[in-house]
Amino acid sequence: MKFKLTLEASKSATAIRYQDKILLMGSCFTENIGAKLHRHLFEVKENPHGILFNPMSVIGALQDYIDNKQYNAADLFELNDLFNSWHHHTRFSDITASATLTKINNSISDAHAYLKGADKLVITLGSAWLYCLTDVAPSGAGLVVANNHKAPANWFEKKLMDPVELAAQLQKIVTAIQAFNNKIHIIFTISPVRHLREGLIENNRSKSVLIYAVHDVIAKLKRVDYFPAYEYVIDDLRDYRFYAEDLVHPNYAATNYVWDKLVSTYFSEDTQLIMGEVAELQLAKQHKPFNKASIAHQAFLQKSLIKTQALQSKYPYLPMTDFITFFSEELINKA
Repeated sequence: MKFKLTLEASKSATAIRYQDKILLMGSCFTENIGAKLHRHLFEVKENPHGILFNPMSVIGALQDYIDNKQYNAADLFELNDLFNSWHHHTRFSDITASATLTKINNSISDAHAYLKGADKLVITLGSAWLYCLTDVAPSGAGLVVANNHKAPANWFEKKLMDPVELAAQLQKIVTAIQAFNNKIHIIFTISPVRHLREGLIENNRSKSVLIYAVHDVIAKLKRVDYFPAYEYVIDDLRDYRFYAEDLVHPNYAATNYVWDKLVSTYFSEDTQLIMGEVAELQLAKQHKPFNKASIAHQAFLQKSLIKTQALQSKYPYLPMTDFITFFSEELINKA
């Protein structure tokens, strides 16, 4: 007897390779997947504006990268002894306007160059609820904010995006990105993180808007597809035991399950073999011996160094320098 439905991974015609430059944009779920890509030594840049949940902030950030926009003091506001940007995460906030602007503008310049040469762009949308400034807030009414920066509640009003409007906005930014970089392939996902501060019904309304809009774009444009991270957690795993204690964020097991599906969908068998070798070296690097000077551990380090050098020789594009340095420096007898 079957007790659950399983959503099988479908191999994509577009492969993610080690030679690819990958830009990740969107919600905190993006960073979970980004951490796994980093661990396997893929070239990745994550959220140059910081974590972004709503699609209009993601769209605005991508337009900033295309335009290489440089912010100035008029784009900031002061709150809680910090200078902040409504379009950026709090990690850009600082005690002086110049420090905040330096971080913001350096990040945009880096993202502009990275997006121009990127092979893959993964956009994870979290919520279709927008928080807009009211007329009592600095910067004027109507501005969609990416982060509330712990500002007073009466500075904001919220509204749910219209799915047709969102589809049009997404289509516009995808077209602009592909004009800016004619080789890039875009992968949309919907975050499985529940936005319970809106309420369960409101969260489902929001996810429905995102799903409609993304699939409308995919149906109309080329070099765009959808990875069903949301469906893997909500419909395949479908159990609160796959969520953290807050019942909002997918836990370690769920994230690993989605990662395995991503690997099956976008990575070739050859790429997966390299990933396996990299994972073994990561474990070797983290190994904590009882006695560093023991013959057994020194032999283990020597073996790991030889494996690292062989992997680097076979795949010169892999960034193995840190591994070679680590294993070399841990060896007592380097002769």
